[in-house]
Amino acid sequence: MRIVFMGSAPVSCPCLSALLRGREDELVGVVCQPDRPQGRDLRVAPCAVKKEAEGAGIPILTPAKVNAPEIVEALRALRPDLFVVIAYGQILRAALLSVPPQGSVNLHASLLPKYRGAAPVQWAIARGETVTGVSSMMMTEALDAGDILLQQEVTIAPEDTGATLHDKLAAAAADVLRRTLEAMRGGTLARRPQDAREVTCAPKLVKEDGKVLWTMPARDLHNRVRAFNPWPGAFCTAPGGRMLKLRRTRVEAGAGPAGTVLDGKGDGPLVAAGEGALRLLEVQPEGKRPMSGADYVRGHALRAGDAMA
Repeated sequence: MRIVFMGSAPVSCPCLSALLRGREDELVGVVCQPDRPQGRDLRVAPCAVKKEAEGAGIPILTPAKVNAPEIVEALRALRPDLFVVIAYGQILRAALLSVPPQGSVNLHASLLPKYRGAAPVQWAIARGETVTGVSSMMMTEALDAGDILLQQEVTIAPEDTGATLHDKLAAAAADVLRRTLEAMRGGTLARRPQDAREVTCAPKLVKEDGKVLWTMPARDLHNRVRAFNPWPGAFCTAPGGRMLKLRRTRVEAGAGPAGTVLDGKGDGPLVAAGEGALRLLEVQPEGKRPMSGADYVRGHALRAGDAMA
């Protein structure tokens, strides 16, 4: 099959690499987001997929609007049989989806219909899931709503963060894509409609999602610290009014007004939550490098009764 690959984020790269190495299909084009300012210095740089594809001798398109008529025609000129899409970042409309005669396959980092949306990796951890996975599906104009083709479960380990689970799912996506294309070539691929009654959503993350609400149960806060590492991060206001990022925590027994420091010694501050308490094992004070909770309490005169906000 002649395939056009669409993706932008790092999670897309293992799938692109698999297509570049494969011999059964022909990769005839790559579509990704335009170069954009990145990093603290906001230097304009290509996305992860463009970096991966450069040098392969394959046409790379970086349209600001992928559904523009001229882009649709440019892709039609590549004569693709199939689009493969993972974490591209733009919605494909009907005119574009009609280009490949065998349709468009999307790889999504959840066990659909759970966690439809832009941030399925992070919300699965934040909501306490112990299993997630990757789904391949046929694309429709409705977001993440197409028929399911294949799925592969991935265990969420207690120590997994958004970053580590991302890497697990990226590797699983490449395997799911390989098996999906193999079944498609062999004519054995079955389609299963999604059950609308089981749909849950994983909305795009914003910075404010990382704000620690101490009235939440400690277990939920711990999961959000894991989920939002590295971005947007979990953060609160420490005694003295400066921001404190929470990088690693542990749930412990403890009770008191939400946000109250129960213990300012040991492995890190122990802070009361809405239910239970959270030990801050690794933190990053505003303007400083990450440090252990033990180092933080040694450098800050925390006392029982101080308040985190």
